[in-house]
Amino acid sequence: MSTRNLIGFILIIVSLICLYPGLTLPILNIHVGTKIPLIGEIELYDRTQSIISGIQLLYEFDNALVASLILLFSVMVPLLKAVLLLLVLLLKKWRFRTSIYNFVALIGKWSMADVFIVGVFIMYLSTSTEENISSSIKDGFYYFTAYCVISILSIQFIDLSDIRKKPGQFVD
Repeated sequence: MSTRNLIGFILIIVSLICLYPGLTLPILNIHVGTKIPLIGEIELYDRTQSIISGIQLLYEFDNALVASLILLFSVMVPLLKAVLLLLVLLLKKWRFRTSIYNFVALIGKWSMADVFIVGVFIMYLSTSTEENISSSIKDGFYYFTAYCVISILSIQFIDLSDIRKKPGQFVD
């Protein structure tokens, strides 16, 4: 395995390590309250959610389509991409490596993880401007963002010439 592919391999493992807390730790807290004279502040709504708990909540409230899309693009596609990239780096059969890499390139276009990050950030910014609404980004957001960045970086390190060569063929 070339040095570039070894770095890519390590980055894929690190991205998977970041993905788990990114999915399970809270990503956002939204607090809605109001101030009533003589009584003080009354909490109307307070929720802290992770990606996984958000998916579960969407299913509970009959939003199966949205929950399924988030599950597919924020959980399943990232896991599938990482596992397939690991196979690309570990399999020595040339035709399988190329086919798998091409498939990863195809599903990579459908990965919505980066769009999800931007959506959460926009939601955070829009709610933090309201007087009675406050929001805070939690650790899960940073882990998921780290997953996205490291995952993209890992793909950049993978040396395609090493992957596309036939067994026994040397790369210049």
